[in-house]
Amino acid sequence: MLKSLAMLALEANRVIALRMTKLMRGGRSARREAKLMVSEKIDAAVKAGAKLAAGASGDEIVRLYRKRVSANAKRLNRPLGKRARRRRK
Repeated sequence: MLKSLAMLALEANRVIALRMTKLMRGGRSARREAKLMVSEKIDAAVKAGAKLAAGASGDEIVRLYRKRVSANAKRLNRPLGKRARRRRK
């Protein structure tokens, strides 16, 4: 479990850096990201609490969080779309 927690910490740190970069750019996408970030955190906490109440282990909870963090890293790491690139120039 310690290895999973360490990996979660590293992966979450990467997502925080990607999100901060996006938020610093500002604009509509930053507002969307801020709203998404808050709603995801609430959703993840509710799901983790429900799983714990149902008897899930700590490893299962960490796995759940790592899956979500990984999906966020993948989404935030995608290159900018054509519309966004045009606006930046």
